[in-house]
Amino acid sequence: MAAYRDELKMIIIGGKGSALTSTSVYTIATGHALVRIDSSALDRLTNQNRNPQKPLQSISLIPNKASNLIETRAYLTVLLNKLLHYTNSSNVRTFLPNLIAETLNSNKFGSEAQGLDVEVTEEERLVIEVSNAELYGVCAILDHEGMGLGVVDDAVAALSCEAVKADARSFDGVDSGDGFVDKEAATVASDMKVLLVGYDSNKRGESEAVSEIPKVNGRLREVVKALHTMVRVELNSGVKGSSGGSGKAVGTTVSGLAVALLFLGKSSLCRVKMNLDVTGNEVLRSGLVSLYEKKCPSRDDLMNGYKAVTDLLVEEDYVMFGYGVYGLLGIVWKIVAWEEITAFFALEGVELMSGIGGQVNGGEAKVDKKSEKKKKKKTVLGKGTSVIVQLIKDRLQIVGGGSGDSLDILEKWVENLLSFFSPKQPEFDEFVQKVKEIVERNESRRLPKLPKGTRDFANEQMVIRERAFSIIADVFKRHGATSLDTPAFELRETLMGKYGEDSKLIYDLADQGGELCSLRYDLTVPFARYVAMNGITSFKRYQIAKVYRRDNPSKGRYREFYQCDFDIAGQYEEMGPDFEIVKVLTELLDELDIGDYEVKLNHRKLLDGMLEICGVPPEKFGTICSSIDKLDKQSFEQVKKEMVEEKGLAVETADRIGTFVKEKDSPKELLSKLKQEGSEFLQNASSSRALDELEILFDALERSKCIDKVVFDLSLARGLDYYTGVIFEAVFKGTTQVGSIAAGGRYDNLIGMFGSKPVPAVGVSLGIERVFAIMEQLQKDRNETTRPTETQVLLGIMGNKSKIPLAAELTSKLWSAKLKAEFVVSTRFDKIISRANDSKIPWMVLVRDRELETGKVKIRNLETKIEEEVPLSAFVDEVKNRLNL
Repeated sequence: MAAYRDELKMIIIGGKGSALTSTSVYTIATGHALVRIDSSALDRLTNQNRNPQKPLQSISLIPNKASNLIETRAYLTVLLNKLLHYTNSSNVRTFLPNLIAETLNSNKFGSEAQGLDVEVTEEERLVIEVSNAELYGVCAILDHEGMGLGVVDDAVAALSCEAVKADARSFDGVDSGDGFVDKEAATVASDMKVLLVGYDSNKRGESEAVSEIPKVNGRLREVVKALHTMVRVELNSGVKGSSGGSGKAVGTTVSGLAVALLFLGKSSLCRVKMNLDVTGNEVLRSGLVSLYEKKCPSRDDLMNGYKAVTDLLVEEDYVMFGYGVYGLLGIVWKIVAWEEITAFFALEGVELMSGIGGQVNGGEAKVDKKSEKKKKKKTVLGKGTSVIVQLIKDRLQIVGGGSGDSLDILEKWVENLLSFFSPKQPEFDEFVQKVKEIVERNESRRLPKLPKGTRDFANEQMVIRERAFSIIADVFKRHGATSLDTPAFELRETLMGKYGEDSKLIYDLADQGGELCSLRYDLTVPFARYVAMNGITSFKRYQIAKVYRRDNPSKGRYREFYQCDFDIAGQYEEMGPDFEIVKVLTELLDELDIGDYEVKLNHRKLLDGMLEICGVPPEKFGTICSSIDKLDKQSFEQVKKEMVEEKGLAVETADRIGTFVKEKDSPKELLSKLKQEGSEFLQNASSSRALDELEILFDALERSKCIDKVVFDLSLARGLDYYTGVIFEAVFKGTTQVGSIAAGGRYDNLIGMFGSKPVPAVGVSLGIERVFAIMEQLQKDRNETTRPTETQVLLGIMGNKSKIPLAAELTSKLWSAKLKAEFVVSTRFDKIISRANDSKIPWMVLVRDRELETGKVKIRNLETKIEEEVPLSAFVDEVKNRLNL
């Protein structure tokens, strides 16, 4: 015994800057560590010891409520730390913490003999009473064991999934990718997938006991984290003047743990029964069922344990409540241990039983053919769970089966596994660490991940993107635009107040050097800032760059995406720039060849006039426009409800707006209708001016032969605050559902907002990501393939690595001739041909020793398979001739 104690870990308490952890408390409480008081802590105490100047009174350091040795030792450990960190530590005598440390380190300290009566001063008695050491001692135990259970329960549940051959695909849908995610449930699901990677599922269908694992286990993790945060603070905080509120705080936090334990226990019991049902050997099954009924806590035990602790909470007996939850935790630990045992024997039991002869009560066990079949078709375990199964097997080999019939051996195995899964055993911490290693180091977990709302683009996608960018840039340059690039982030004050309700989607960056910055939301505001900052009065520019929005990612909606902008700023002929911008948009979409589309067009001044006619207060124009802008996704009734209930608009006003926003027709026809004699729009100054401008625009679009792509739509509002005139939005009309693919309008006041003189401007922005989605789908529909490279010729050299210098010489000649070339050196001709075919390279130069000896190489057309020998000295020119260069 003395030798064992010499090997125990030593935990130092009271050191300056040191912190007591739940794990340290638990290790001391379970007798697996000794205590030593830091000498600096003792120096802070008084040395008056047993003969103080102040009168003494006798108390018992051991509370009567302490129900077992572990809880008592945890209480004394916390009390010792509290005494050593008492603010007025000079009023605490050294003998008191020394006595507690000696008691904890005594191998004679037991639960039945401990009154631990001691004489203390009045101040020492008050410190002990208000320390809450008993309450936080049991909380430390709950914290440590709860954290362990939060790790092990996933591994156990993973084994059960394999035992019952459950469909583990339910774990894939926990994180939907829409930005709203139950983080703890998603973490559990991720851990489960790591444990099960490689698992050969028979997909028997989804069971609630399996599909609920992420949510149920996730809640346990959540409440244990909350408990851990509280305990970490309370273990190391000084003794307060009173203990008021501590019990209620603990009750609030620990009650959540009790609820989580109740549902975890119920869920685990369901899987225990599922595991027993699929155990392949009848003898093994009946033996396990018998032991399970005798030794595993029942559902009633679980419910009664929970009811008992809720009663204690209602009675506000917080210490006993803590002890009660610890008892409930013990019940759940046993249930989870039984789940592990039954899952293990369902997977490995037939093999284990055959290894001991399968004897029952001295006779031969009969194993039916179905069991034999199951034995042969053993479940392929996941990479993580296979390690856990091997750990259990190793445990059984260490303890051995012993002699006797199979039921006796089975009972010994079960007893040893119950001990193995007890958190109070030293080897259990090693098991928990092993599970953590599996989850954290598994190869699938090591793979990096992309942030939600972002994407990588492979070769085939980049070919489409580069082609599209080239077309777009050509159209922009055709109209005289010059290129501009602006920073990915701006000062936050530059962006705020420009996007209306969408300003909440701006990505803010951490303060760096006293500047508050944000990622750019679009390219228009940075353009306006650039024009104003540089005093530019006339500028036609284009920009293709990424923008960032803190949106909820979904299909076709990203947080990082490209925009392609074309803007005209400065004083020009009335409606000239507006016409050119719409014309640029139609040219872009026509030349990208994406299919049918329409450009919905309206005028912001026409909208303002309409709202004024309907009786909307001017201060609400912006927010009501934001509501109207949702009509392409919502019904008018939904939009009306928002305008009335959320934005305070009168029902009659909303209804009148509804009569106008339903107007939609070809530009000339609807314009004619709105300009009829007696029209309310003509009587309003704002809308009358807008109709005159639209008449000029529509005439120009008609003469340029693109008006057939335009629809005059009074429901188009464009929610951005900076629009002042024509607004438009292009919508794809094909089968790929992507919504708006481009938008823009006039913004005459935006540049002036930056403190310079006003510079009118109009622009368009192409939502290129959605255009890419259309182009990719069209390519699939047309069964088109895209070359991953533009390589024109492959230099194939037959030989080993000694031919690399020759490859370098010959390929460099091709590169110097500005040819797009690659090389392959291989002893296998089929490997060279495969490389060419995979990359769809049209020509190949084949270099072999027998041709080189005569100063020749072969040029091969990879489509026709026709090849021809040419002089090595002229092979570059021969390749260029065949490429018509």
